[in-house]
Amino acid sequence: MRALLKRYRFFIGAVLAVCLLTIFNVQLGLKAFNVAGYSFKEMALVIPPVFILLGLLDVWVPRETMMKYMGDGSGIKGVILSILLGSAAAGPLYGAFPIAAVFMKKGVKFTNILIFIGAWSTTKIPMFLFEMSALGSKFAVTRLLVDIPGIIIIAYLLSAFVSKDEISKIYESTEKL
Repeated sequence: MRALLKRYRFFIGAVLAVCLLTIFNVQLGLKAFNVAGYSFKEMALVIPPVFILLGLLDVWVPRETMMKYMGDGSGIKGVILSILLGSAAAGPLYGAFPIAAVFMKKGVKFTNILIFIGAWSTTKIPMFLFEMSALGSKFAVTRLLVDIPGIIIIAYLLSAFVSKDEISKIYESTEKL
């Protein structure tokens, strides 16, 4: 029981804080509960399909294939594939992290994982199409042409600044999942 309480202490604390808030300001407390409920519903609709796709990726795509196309020796094709996979993804950013963990298990290069997450967050194809129609093609293309090199530069900088030991620890922790 203590382990369960310790594990969920932040969640329990947040629920108690919102309950206290509701006592002092009913309208604000109810609004907080509504926002939390909406977020929970959104996650409940997004997470199951992501995990189904992860299971299929884990079973259908051999580690050697992932290492060949996105591993340490993949070069520019790994970068391009990371951008394409991230751009074609659907769903909120928190869906990218379980996929990144599977990529780590499959031996994908750390830089390519960072590029994938960056592409997921900024270069989604539906967002690009919306920008084309709402803000014009000049804006959308310019933003994309600035974002893609920016993502790549940031990924390589992060890889350079994070020690090899720290990267190894990150990969080891995903093996335990």
